[in-house]
Amino acid sequence: MEFQQILRQFKLESDDWQFLGQSDLPGGHINNTYLLETQQGDDVRRYVLQRINVNVFKQPVQLMENIRLVTGFVRKKLNAGAAPGQTTLTVYPTHDGQDYVIDADGGYWRCYQYVENSYSPQEPTETDAYRAGHAFGTFMSLLDDFPAEQLHETIPNFHNTAVRYEHLQEAIANNAAGRLGEVTEEIAFAQARKDDCSRLLNLCAAGEIPTRVTHNDTKLNNVLFDKTTQQAKCVIDLDTIMPGLALYDYGDALRFLGNTAREDARNTDEVQFAMPLFEAYTKGYLAAARDALTPTELAMLPFSIKLMTLECGMRFLTDYLNGDTYFRIHYPDHNLVRCRTQFKLVQEIEARLGEMEAFVAGLA
Repeated sequence: MEFQQILRQFKLESDDWQFLGQSDLPGGHINNTYLLETQQGDDVRRYVLQRINVNVFKQPVQLMENIRLVTGFVRKKLNAGAAPGQTTLTVYPTHDGQDYVIDADGGYWRCYQYVENSYSPQEPTETDAYRAGHAFGTFMSLLDDFPAEQLHETIPNFHNTAVRYEHLQEAIANNAAGRLGEVTEEIAFAQARKDDCSRLLNLCAAGEIPTRVTHNDTKLNNVLFDKTTQQAKCVIDLDTIMPGLALYDYGDALRFLGNTAREDARNTDEVQFAMPLFEAYTKGYLAAARDALTPTELAMLPFSIKLMTLECGMRFLTDYLNGDTYFRIHYPDHNLVRCRTQFKLVQEIEARLGEMEAFVAGLA
């Protein structure tokens, strides 16, 4: 593949540059990502070139429109002095004004600037959790007045927990992989929490929770930190930017960050909820986002962690019943192990919910 030919189609800082080479950029699990290096005068400039996975993101044109609109909006805020020290991704247009290049095989490519002198924490400290919470809270606040209805829903019903519950019921009825007898306890666990799945959606329908611009993949490794200052500087991986609930982003961040065990820990005794990381992340998040959130959103923050963890467990259980058709697995019962890990984490969160609510109330 001629990476240089693809890069030449994007309008970079200068048209007079030399191609120095490319390398794989590890870390992502969906798109093919490469780091390209160029010489422009006396400067070496690096770019991230990505081939969008259209099997996952079936509307790449709409996806790129979302990203262009959001990054442009955030950049105007940053240029006006909001959120000092923060930056946002730069989407390079093509010479004919598009946000993407289509190659000879029909593949969609995009180009970002490479955020230099940055890293993603792998084993988070409480300080990292605070700074990540502040970064995602800042991101939400900067987009507080963006009209979310302008954005496309690139993955329909991505965090619609009521629909996820319906998908589980369909998988139970179909029993496509013949595994129903193995998961009676897990099914009962999910069904006992059916009403939880509609709780936030009902509040939204009643006008108590607003629809906002949401990131929808708020893992710690989607925040880049500055190597010099160790401060969070850029929220990345914007493919799932779309209308949603701020509580989805907050809850999913702590579903991921708060689990003391691996996501596929076979021994569920290892699974606990990390209260110190919860407290640090929440302090950072609310320091940036408190004024933008409604009273109902503030009150529902702890519940959202439980809900997003329940949703994730239901998705793993659904895929296991369907014969492992969605998530990549590494052994036959991998999705079941993942499901049990998430459901154990739900129990841990439920046991701490009152304590968590009191902590949030003290900050609000």
